[in-house]
Amino acid sequence: MIHKATRVKTVFTRGAFLGTLVTLMSTTAMAQGNADCPYKVAGMTETMTAKPVKIEMFTAPQPAAILVASAPAAPVIKSLAVQKAPSAPAAPIAQEAPIVKVAQISQAEPVKMSQSGPAAKWDSLLGTYVKPVDRDGVALFDYRGLKANSADRAALTAYIDYLSQQTPSTMSAAEATAYWANLYNALTIDVIVDNYPVTSIKKIKSGAFTPGPWKRDAVVVEGKTLSLDNIEHGILRVQFPSPLIHYMVNCASIGCPNLKNGLWHASTLDADRDEAARVFVNSSRGVSHNNGKLTISSIFKWFKADFGSTDANILAHIAKYADPELKAAIDAGAKIKGDSYDWSLNE
Repeated sequence: MIHKATRVKTVFTRGAFLGTLVTLMSTTAMAQGNADCPYKVAGMTETMTAKPVKIEMFTAPQPAAILVASAPAAPVIKSLAVQKAPSAPAAPIAQEAPIVKVAQISQAEPVKMSQSGPAAKWDSLLGTYVKPVDRDGVALFDYRGLKANSADRAALTAYIDYLSQQTPSTMSAAEATAYWANLYNALTIDVIVDNYPVTSIKKIKSGAFTPGPWKRDAVVVEGKTLSLDNIEHGILRVQFPSPLIHYMVNCASIGCPNLKNGLWHASTLDADRDEAARVFVNSSRGVSHNNGKLTISSIFKWFKADFGSTDANILAHIAKYADPELKAAIDAGAKIKGDSYDWSLNE
């Protein structure tokens, strides 16, 4: 499934101060006549003569619905306020007060959605479906359980749709890094569950001769159709280059760094990535050593350029996160003698 964004923007052009009622509510709130509607209007100005009217929308966990009606008794959002011309005092809109006439509705700016909606729900569900780390530092995922739970499946879909409506191009580097990693991981879980049961993600093909789903069109963000490869190799590794990117994205395999048991957040990005690196490096699938010989994850080889392009730089990166025993082996001159990766499903 390709997840596409639905955007609703509003621009209110010139109009007389007439008895037309404008109600901006979510579909659910509109149906229930709920005054605690999640859509909040920051400001609205109008005079007794024809003047521009501007509405800015924030926190919208679902697409907005706009009604124009003449019934003065219809419910009105309590957060709207009307400011008259400077000569007249400002007054809040009463339940039966006349509202400005809407002359035209068009796209203005994207609705910004609250973390308290789909993101918070999926954040919580990750804590449920990502299992505790085992003795070797591996955290498995309960794909079978998610497949069987229609409500939680719907929450995953809602979260992906929520992300597809955002504008990462306007985010800070930390926010965008967290955004793209969260989207990549959610899409990967989605494709596994869609095809479950499956023993390896490589069994899911992008084409007749292309193993893995990474080249499939998966989502539309800011008008661009993207695959998993586009997100990882065309956006994350190019726009936000760091070896730590590889500890953020999970390809549903035992050999991959763990899927985080919650969302990535810009505010804790550095600490969380460092911790993910430590867990992976000190697991046998990250690095194993014996008699001065190191077997490293193939990730360090596949993306050697991201880790400094040389074995010496790879070892320096590993040593930064290594436990005392592994670090002592590296300091004593241990060399990289091979690499490995387990493509088995991380369940």
